[in-house]
Amino acid sequence: MRSFVRTLVVVAITILLAGCLQPRADKAQAQRIIDEMANETLTRLHHANPETRNKVRLAPGYAVFDSTNANLLLVGGGTGYGLCVNNENGAKVYMNMAQVGVGPGLGVKDYRLVFIFKSRDVLTRFMDQGWEFGGQADAAAKSPDKGGALGGQVSFQRDVEIYSLTSAGVTLQAMVAGTKYWRSTKLN
Repeated sequence: MRSFVRTLVVVAITILLAGCLQPRADKAQAQRIIDEMANETLTRLHHANPETRNKVRLAPGYAVFDSTNANLLLVGGGTGYGLCVNNENGAKVYMNMAQVGVGPGLGVKDYRLVFIFKSRDVLTRFMDQGWEFGGQADAAAKSPDKGGALGGQVSFQRDVEIYSLTSAGVTLQAMVAGTKYWRSTKLN
């Protein structure tokens, strides 16, 4: 039985990671797709939380990510892509993300993350070196026209606000996860 579960976990994570970390397109098209995703996500965030419009505009910078996360029994993982923008000089860094975790759960979730950086130093570190951190617990049941999700603002530290928006998917999980964000070598 344990080998069957291990096989299922390996297959699920392999399928998830095989989905690529960024859109399948040439460099300019992929950048355009990510830019459009970021603009659409910010529009949704500002509609749901109008106060974020000024927070993003006045911050040293922000990042937006599109991610898919899957959890099968005791193991989960996810991949995603996005960009980080320096508001002071307009510089963009296209980035990837990956997540691996353990904890009870079952489901797949597509979601967007928005990071609002309140510190120039934290923004610069994120753009240049990426991040690694973890820990999450959530419940969501959402289709494009129905459902609800638990989520919202998470304060990672006093210099960053993180907002999570669920697009579609069904998940119930409590997972200790490691998430890594890094520069895309193909898109920068």
